[in-house]
Formats: sequence, C-alpha cells, structure tokens
Amino acid sequence: MFTPDDRPATRPRRRSRWLVAGGLAAGSLVVGAAGLAGVAAVAADRPAADRASLASRGADGGQDDRDDRERPDHGLDRRDAVDVPCDPAKLIAALVRANAEGGAHLRLASECHYELTDALAERDEYDGGIRDARETADSAENPGDAEAPPRDPAADRSGLPFVYHPITIDGEGATIARAAHAESFRLFTVRDGGELTLRHLTLANGRSTAEGGSLYVVHGGSAVIEHVTVAGNTSLSPDSGGGGMFNDGNMVVRDSTFVDNHATGAAGKGGGLLNGGVLTLASSTFRDNSAVAYGGGFGNYRGAAQVDHSVFADNTAGQGGGVASYSARTRVADSKVLGNTAQSGGGIANSDALIFLNGMEIRDNTATGNGGGIYTFQGLVPLDDSVVAGNTTVGDGGGIYAEKSNVLVRRTAVKHNGAVDPQSQGGGIFATQGQLSLFSSAVVGNRATLAPGGVLVDKARVKVDRTDITDNQPTNCAGSTVPVATCVG
Repeated sequence: MFTPDDRPATRPRRRSRWLVAGGLAAGSLVVGAAGLAGVAAVAADRPAADRASLASRGADGGQDDRDDRERPDHGLDRRDAVDVPCDPAKLIAALVRANAEGGAHLRLASECHYELTDALAERDEYDGGIRDARETADSAENPGDAEAPPRDPAADRSGLPFVYHPITIDGEGATIARAAHAESFRLFTVRDGGELTLRHLTLANGRSTAEGGSLYVVHGGSAVIEHVTVAGNTSLSPDSGGGGMFNDGNMVVRDSTFVDNHATGAAGKGGGLLNGGVLTLASSTFRDNSAVAYGGGFGNYRGAAQVDHSVFADNTAGQGGGVASYSARTRVADSKVLGNTAQSGGGIANSDALIFLNGMEIRDNTATGNGGGIYTFQGLVPLDDSVVAGNTTVGDGGGIYAEKSNVLVRRTAVKHNGAVDPQSQGGGIFATQGQLSLFSSAVVGNRATLAPGGVLVDKARVKVDRTDITDNQPTNCAGSTVPVATCVG
C-alpha cells in the first residue's frame, strides 16, 4: 500500500542495459556515437565481483571499507608501470615518450604535487573533428551565424602533451595542478585515437579559454576516470563549457568527485562535467559547481549519458542547477539531486530532450523561475519510483513544471513542495500544453499561493490512475483549467 511519507513500495524491476561501444541504447532508442574499443574493454574486463559491488553502492559516492588501491587494475600489470619522479618536467617527458612509443602505463610519485606553470608549446593539427563540423553546418543553416569564425586551435592550450595513444596514469594520491598565476590552459587533451585512463589523482585549477577546464576528450578519443577529484577548474568558453571536464568522445567516470568547478562563459554549460559524446557515470559526487547557462553539476548537450548512484548537491546554473539534458538522451537512476539552485529547474532541467529518471531523490532544490524540482520544455520525462520533495519555486510548479512535454509519473511521491510567489500556482505539479500521466503515485502536502496547490493542468491532457492527490493547499485540483479526474477539492 502506498504511503505519502515515502516512495511507493516497488516490485522488482528490470533495468535496460545500455552499451558503450559505438552507441548507447535505451529501450528502442539508439544514439549513435563513435567510440573506441578501449573504453568498452575496460568496462567489460572489470571482474564480476567488482561490477556487483559497484551496482550495490549507495548514492554517497560509492566508498567502501577497502583501500581503493587494493582494487584490481583491470588487466594492467602494475609491475610494468613506469615511475615518474615528483617533477612536472619529468611528467611531461614521460608523456612525450609514451606517445612516441604508442602508449604507456605511468605511476606518479605518491602524494606529489605536480605544478604546471606554462602551456606546452606543441603544434596541434587537429581539425576540430565531427563536433566542429556539425557546428559549422548548423551555422550555415542560420544566416545570423553563417559568418561565425572557425575554431581557433590556439584556444586549446594544455599544460601536458596531447594524448594520442593508450596511456594509463596511476596517481597514487598525487595532484596535477595549474600554478595559481599561470596563463590559461587546461591540464589534459585527448585527441583522436587517444585513450587516457586516470586513477587516484586530483586535477586542480585548470583554466581553459575553450572547453574543459582540466580535461577535454575530442570526438574519436576516450577516457576512463576512476577515483579522481576534479577541483577548482574553469572553462571560459563563451558558448560551450565543461568547467571540470568536457567529453565529446567516449568517457567512463566512476567513484569520482567534482567540486568547485565553473563554466563561466556567457552560455557556459556543465559546471562540473559537460557531455557531448557517450558517457557512463557511476558512484560519483558533484558539489558546489556552477554554470552560467545550464547544468550546474552536470550537463548533457547533444550527447548520450547514463548516470547511476551519484549525488548532485549545492550546484547552481541558469537552468538545471543539478542536472541538465538538452537535445540529448539521458538516463539517471538511483541518484540524489539535493539543494541545487537555478532560474528554471532548481534540481533538473530538460529541453528538447528525453530524460529517464528512476529511483531518484529530488529534494530541497530552489528555482527563481519555474520548476523547483524538475523543469521540462518540449521533452519526454518518465519518472519512476522516486521522491520529489521539499522543493521551492518563485514561479509555478514547486515540484514539477512541464511545458509542451510528456511527463509520465509512476510509483512516485510528489510531496511538501511549494510555489511561493504571490501569483504562483501548482505547488505539486504544473503542466501546460502537453500530457501528464499519474499512475500509482501521490501528490500530497504541497502548497501554492493561488489555487490549486496540488495539480494544475492547462491546455494539456491528463490521466490519473490509482493516485492520491490530497492535503494540498489552498486546494488539491480546484482551479485547474483542465479537470483532473478523481481529484477532489
């Protein structure tokens, strides 16, 4: 029996399997994105016990009682690793040699601080790849952008040699950082064919005038990030972002932390991490990141992303304080979105996109516009087995705001949300010009300044089945433009 104080009791459910190897599949949706076999191989080679452990971890970042360094090396023999002394010049030399020899496994000096003072003077003949070709085609279709200048390779400045081959770096607790008063540059750039694996490492204070404050993976490149802290990095890109990292290729992120990263350009996206390729993200934490435009913690823009067992807390953005999905396919499961702030979609924003939300806890987020918990515009949002609670908006839709969207809510509690402006409506849910379906759920204890406080439907279709809409103020559904079946008061 459903109780409004908790999410509904759920029956065992089967999860769709998403594959990262040339594409990302979700049900009948397949988003093509070329990927390298290296990333898929790393995931496939993970021992079964490790995969089970990963799946069982909570959304607190996935830490367990074992020393992280006792974990298997996924087929890499640590005895073959090349030790890199605690000297940034030696690290640069080791990477140059690794590229020359077709790859390498490097081991940094334990707890060393590798401080980079200058961008590396390295000729880069990268032509911009598929992503830039796509942007050029888009500009040609829009007369106002047809004369936009081509991509400037000089903007892609890195403190370390570009990665062109398979390179693994075991950090041993070391830090790689840009010096405080150095010129602007990111730390790593992975080019076509490059495969970079980073473990047990901190990446700090990168500052790029283009995408990716600490790391940029181009289309055709790949990266595996495990037990890495990404802290205090910035992207100054005026129309892209990825304050911490930007992925346009294939990326796997596990057990990592993104904190205090920022996308500060006029349309900066993805304060912690911006994805435009294929991404698998698990057991990671995003905290105190920001983006001017959208995706304070994480932004998925024209990409495909699967997110599991992760936490997005205290991030800020124009839209989607915690998570944003734009013109993308995004799946977020068994994760927490807590205490984020944005103009629209304090917790999550979705636009011209599909975002699957399953087993979510979306609490205590704030919107200065619409959608305290979730905001969607021209999107599809299946929301299953979740809790949307304690969110606040100064506009409409304290829990959920949906415009020209199809929102499907199943076995979910939408409770104790508020729409608090003098003209605000729909404390629980505000749906306009789309479709809202509520199944085996509860909309309970929400409040709005103007009626209704529970569910408001305007110029949209609504279907309600086995759902409690009670104890909302000033009314449950009275005042809704479109009548809500089975809702009384």
